[in-house]
Amino acid sequence: MNEPWHSPCEDSAGGLVIKKLFDRAGRRFAMSKRDTAVIRDEFDPPFEVLHPPKQTAPLVFNSPHSGRVYLEEFLDASRLDLPDLRRSEDTFVEQLFAPVVAHGSPLMHAHFPRAYLDVNREPYELDPALIAEALPRYANTQSVRVVGGLGTIARVVADSEEIYREPLSLGAAMTRISALYKPYHAALSALVEDCVEEFGISVLIDCHSMPSNPLYETDGVRPDFVLGDRFSTSCSPEFTRLVAEQLKAMGYVVAFNKPYAGGFITEHYGRPASQRHALQIEVNRALYMDELTYKRNGDFAKLQRDMERLAQTMIEIAWSLFDTPRIAAE
Repeated sequence: MNEPWHSPCEDSAGGLVIKKLFDRAGRRFAMSKRDTAVIRDEFDPPFEVLHPPKQTAPLVFNSPHSGRVYLEEFLDASRLDLPDLRRSEDTFVEQLFAPVVAHGSPLMHAHFPRAYLDVNREPYELDPALIAEALPRYANTQSVRVVGGLGTIARVVADSEEIYREPLSLGAAMTRISALYKPYHAALSALVEDCVEEFGISVLIDCHSMPSNPLYETDGVRPDFVLGDRFSTSCSPEFTRLVAEQLKAMGYVVAFNKPYAGGFITEHYGRPASQRHALQIEVNRALYMDELTYKRNGDFAKLQRDMERLAQTMIEIAWSLFDTPRIAAE
């Protein structure tokens, strides 16, 4: 397995950043095919980090669930077809946020799909209903996520359809964790710590998308965005509030922490007392894509521009809210 590819952004134009995202590494996401999933024999590479020439903002962006490279062996082992497996994807989220790189922040995203391995879980949230052998004592088998079939290696897709034809071996599960989970978090942790070293603070923006179905309505209103800060424990509440104000000023409906307060990434990396903040952003998929065909809709470009504006605002909020001298980035 190749090491993760780290790409410098050689131009400040957001369009070139987006083009790199799809054209590098064998044109895996070539512009003519960017609305489709890719079927391969291996993940090569398993994830990517898009770097600006120089990081000039104390923000790190992460899209852990937008991977859509599906292994042949995974499809063979599944009782579901590819469109059904893709229900767990945060499709195109890395594209929505790609322009942030042009504004001085790195963007990390997975190629492997969430249905294959979920890095937004503890490393060993393992499901005894899925794994054939007895699990090690250190495995967390009782979390709410595991009970719901959505552990580190999911047993079901987002609508509770069982994924596998047969139980998965413990060895296969551990291989996925060693080969994908651990390197992913090592790279993400390095981005956060490098940011703290450079600026004295880090704000991790964990980017996701959510289904538009009515189950996700809040007080009878279906939100466009849900901001999750673990109920004000993973991020400065003032930062969260100001981000929400910017979204509302753009005309969007915003909810807080319900139904998404943030997963393992937000909880693990969000330690405000140590100058490490983490905020999860959930985007309603109906804003930018057709959820049945997995194709971008006509509003994609507008939302992408709005996410670029939001990123610029978040950078300004970080500079003004936290005791971080701009000179560190110059």
